[in-house]
Amino acid sequence: MASATSASFPPPPPYYRLYKDYIDDPKSAPEPPPPLQESFPLFGQHFTIDLVLPSLEDQGVRQLYPKSPIIDFKKELTSLNRELQLHILELADVLVERPSQYARRVEDISLIFKNLHHLLNSLRPHQARATLIHILERQIQRRKEAVDDVKRRRAEAQRLLKESLLVLDGQLP
Repeated sequence: MASATSASFPPPPPYYRLYKDYIDDPKSAPEPPPPLQESFPLFGQHFTIDLVLPSLEDQGVRQLYPKSPIIDFKKELTSLNRELQLHILELADVLVERPSQYARRVEDISLIFKNLHHLLNSLRPHQARATLIHILERQIQRRKEAVDDVKRRRAEAQRLLKESLLVLDGQLP
């Protein structure tokens, strides 16, 4: 038997023994750990379990789009994009005519980017849901195609068997 350092696969973790009687008695396995309720460390930072995107005001950033619960994302993103383009052109003009006054324009551009970023992040749950729906629909489509392929091959096999039986019956006395 190969040692753990030279084996192709590492040995299973020792807690697999806790599940040895699971097939006979599913209640014999330990309960799963409870979900996290507080913050947790990851790569030196502390993260919380909150699934809610903090508002711009909570982050200390001025919100440039309406604060209503119903937002027309396409309209607001288009508006912020046009405003960003305008501010970038103004920054180019300021850099040419009065280079010492560029800081205010850069702050405005930064504010617009933060608002754009927040709007896009608020669309992430919708994007994730749509992506999941697409993946599941594609899986269903592939499974239906596989079932159709099996049915087609089954019909072909039955046809070949019938032909073979007819050939064999014709050749026998």
